[in-house]
Amino acid sequence: MAEASSKQFYVGVDLGGTKILAGVFTPGLKIVATSKTSTKADRGPKAVLDRIGRTVRDAIDEADLDLKQIRSVGIGAPGSINPEEGKVIFSPNMPGWEDVALKKELEKILELPVFIENDCNACTLGVHAAELGAKYKSLFGIFLGTGIGGGLILDGRLHSGFNRTAGEIGHMVIEVGGPKCGCGNRGCFEALASRTAIFRRLELAVKDGQKTILTEMLGDDLTDLRSGDLRKALKKGDKLVEKVIEDAAEYTGIAVGNIINVINPECIVIGGGVIDALEDEMMSIIIETAKDYAMPGTAKGVEIVASRLGDHAGITGAAVLARENLKG
Repeated sequence: MAEASSKQFYVGVDLGGTKILAGVFTPGLKIVATSKTSTKADRGPKAVLDRIGRTVRDAIDEADLDLKQIRSVGIGAPGSINPEEGKVIFSPNMPGWEDVALKKELEKILELPVFIENDCNACTLGVHAAELGAKYKSLFGIFLGTGIGGGLILDGRLHSGFNRTAGEIGHMVIEVGGPKCGCGNRGCFEALASRTAIFRRLELAVKDGQKTILTEMLGDDLTDLRSGDLRKALKKGDKLVEKVIEDAAEYTGIAVGNIINVINPECIVIGGGVIDALEDEMMSIIIETAKDYAMPGTAKGVEIVASRLGDHAGITGAAVLARENLKG
């Protein structure tokens, strides 16, 4: 155990619309302990900030450490982020989160240096540095969950773009005139292949009278549907679920093919809850489709892989953020 005066640990926080996950990390990015709580986003920014502070302290307690042993805290937050000013400009799934000084307020609560970044950018940092050992100079991360987000590494560093929105792959239009997306456009990747899109399509199919084992498992309204239920249905030979998942995988493959054509990174990593649950069913389709949509020769040597970090991608990337911004 380190002496109390020795600051050698980092905390990574994944702030989501429904949960807050915090992890304590060594400088080598090994997880020492974690803590999780519900976000209660409907209570507004101040209440959520207090909950983040408590979750961080709980994780530190779980690690049998104290605040004096923490060098800095990194946090991945959803929405439009200004890392330089430490502000959440806007977060669509967090009521009242407009121009919130997340860095400044958390530094008051924790009395530690805090650094913030978009949540999917943070996930990409985690995959690049911790999972893949920073061996790729260029990498694109895609995360399929409730929505779809992404992040871009160029020349070994996170690339945020002119307006800090680089990597927003979820809002690439893949099907003109397709289903409406939460952003207001139609046919976005997120509206076609996210968990929300998959569940919505299944619900509409059931209302339309199509048969699925899911209704036997969960009832006709599929209220309690989870990604793991899709895997169970696939194992039982459910044709409707198989078709919906195949389509989502094909849309993802089209997006990957577009990334290969436009950016041509060394590696494309796909993660998130959907892939965690359905990697075996989706990855081969994604890779095959991507190669079909990439221009001849452009996919040669490009690695397309599934992430193994799962739920820990966000906190790991946030810890990378904390470590890299406070070197020395």
